[in-house]
Amino acid sequence: MSRNASFDQPDRFTVGAVGEPGERVFYLQATQAADVLTLRLEKQQVAALATYLEGVLADTGGAPTLDPSIPLALVTPIEPDWTVGSLAIGVEEDGQRIVIAAEELIAEGDEDDPLRAVPGAARIAITRSQAGAFVPHAEALVSSGRPVCALCGRPMDPSGHVCPRKNGHGAH
Repeated sequence: MSRNASFDQPDRFTVGAVGEPGERVFYLQATQAADVLTLRLEKQQVAALATYLEGVLADTGGAPTLDPSIPLALVTPIEPDWTVGSLAIGVEEDGQRIVIAAEELIAEGDEDDPLRAVPGAARIAITRSQAGAFVPHAEALVSSGRPVCALCGRPMDPSGHVCPRKNGHGAH
C-alpha cells in the first residue's frame, strides 16, 4: 500500500493487537476490494478513537443495531504501512459516513530526509454500522490488557509494580 490511501467504501474497518499484554502492538486496519491498509498505533489512540466514535454516533442519532456480519478480525499477514501520529474524525455532510483521517508519525531525525519528511496520510469513510461494530470491539481489546493499579491507575505486571502512590516502596 502506498503512503497515502483513501477508502471511500471499506469492506473492513477494525483494530487488533498482537503480543502479550504489556507488550502488545496495536493495529488499525481497513480493506477495500484487494487493498489492505494496516497502521500501527498506540493503545491510548485506540481507546480515544473508540470513545470519540461512540460520541459521534450518539450525537448523530444513536448507535446503530450491531450487525454481526461486519468483519472485525485483522487480515493476515499483519504488515504495518506506517505508524499513526495523529487521528482526526469528521462526519460527511449527509451524516451517513464517519471519516477517520490518520497521519503518519515522523520520527525524530526523519524531518531532514526528503523521502521521510512528508507524512503518509489515510482517509477512511466508514458507515455508522461499521463504527457501531468498531466501538465495543475496540473497548474490549483495550480492556483485555494488564490489570490497572487501584491506587495509581498504572498497568500492573503479574509480579505487581512499584506504585508511586506508595512512595515507590514495594511492589503490589
